[in-house]
Amino acid sequence: MFDTLADKLSRVLKDLRGHGRLSEDNISVGLREVRMALLEADVALPVVRDFIQQVRDRSLDKAVRHSLTPGQALIKIVNEELVALMGAANQPLNLKAQSPVVILLAGLQGAGKTTTVAKLGRWIQQKENKKVAVVSCDVYRAAAIKQLQTLALENGLVFIDSNATEKPETIAANAVASARRQLIDVLIVDSAGRLHIDDEMMQEIQAVYSAISPVETLFVIDSMMGQDAVNAAAAFNQALPLTGSILTKTDGDARGGAALTVKYITGKPIKFMGTGEKSDALSAFHPERIASRILGMGDVLSLIEEVEEKTDQRQALKLAKRLKTGKGFTLEDFREQLKQMNNMGGVANMLDKIPGIPQLPATAQINDKAFIKLGAIIDSMTRKERRDPTVINGSRKKRIATGSGTQIQDINKLLKQFRQMQKMMKKMKGKGGMANIMRSLGGPPPGIPFK
Repeated sequence: MFDTLADKLSRVLKDLRGHGRLSEDNISVGLREVRMALLEADVALPVVRDFIQQVRDRSLDKAVRHSLTPGQALIKIVNEELVALMGAANQPLNLKAQSPVVILLAGLQGAGKTTTVAKLGRWIQQKENKKVAVVSCDVYRAAAIKQLQTLALENGLVFIDSNATEKPETIAANAVASARRQLIDVLIVDSAGRLHIDDEMMQEIQAVYSAISPVETLFVIDSMMGQDAVNAAAAFNQALPLTGSILTKTDGDARGGAALTVKYITGKPIKFMGTGEKSDALSAFHPERIASRILGMGDVLSLIEEVEEKTDQRQALKLAKRLKTGKGFTLEDFREQLKQMNNMGGVANMLDKIPGIPQLPATAQINDKAFIKLGAIIDSMTRKERRDPTVINGSRKKRIATGSGTQIQDINKLLKQFRQMQKMMKKMKGKGGMANIMRSLGGPPPGIPFK
């Protein structure tokens, strides 16, 4: 997400940073480019207009223009205005009300409401340690109720059954009563959507709202809707007292216009963003972290959180202990590391959060396809081959290549890279650890000392 916008903004701001002194002319030229970048990212025109005006007013301040580092001062202003545009800080769910806390999800059909219900239920269950139930009020879409039941079962959520012959508001009211009897902490209600906004839809969602008086009413929006997001957000905000929004399908959107628009239109915070198809692909929305990523400054905090949450700490400690005692690094260990990276959304997702990496030329960046190929090659090996690659001869390479859908030269390349990794691991085991590796690579990166 935001890849296109980040690329364009980084080029504009890099040019402005190169000026020893900022003038009204070069600020105007730079902001014109920023304006075009935002419009191409499908940010609504009123949002762009206000954003540019805010940045312009602050940039023309005498203290900024005559700063020792005016370019950096301007980047700071853009960063702060991006954060303000998206909501200043993450706004958590209100789960402190009397049980069951009712959360209503509303939005257009196809936005991903049903899968988001399951993701949100799983998130609340794991992060907040709450007993969560879900119910579907979608009596129109074929198999909608069955879909939610399947997702609830997969994620360990309580499913409250509903009947497609009943009115949505009746289903919702009965679900609240059922959740109360079952001592449920949080009930998430999945409402019906439409392909377009109409009076019937809005009357129905208002009836559901009145029947259950939810603590949270969240607008679910497809981040790839672009300009249509403006109309949808405005209509739902007018019909319902929204408390926030959830962005879905952000992994498939390179523009990010919806994220920079929906808070402005509704006046309500973006609380979560869906980052993939898996049930755990939902994360809290932190405006300051997103702004940092848009400007190419990375998102180290989110990366740290992902490492802590999605990697097997016991496996990592086990590997570290083996290396410390002098036992070799095997292809089985390497395969485990690839799996851990995949759990975190792939290496591309990780690198996107590291400062400076997104600005590297495309040829210098690493994509996940190469790692998928490596995993397929290792999976096609026998246990003996993974533990002792020296036994892999010509005939074995041919079998591995056939099994993994690759070429023999791919096998040779992997084995060569693996031997280099083994050497690095041995240097880590010796006295000096990481310092030995840095010396063998010609020293550490500039500004990163080692001991």
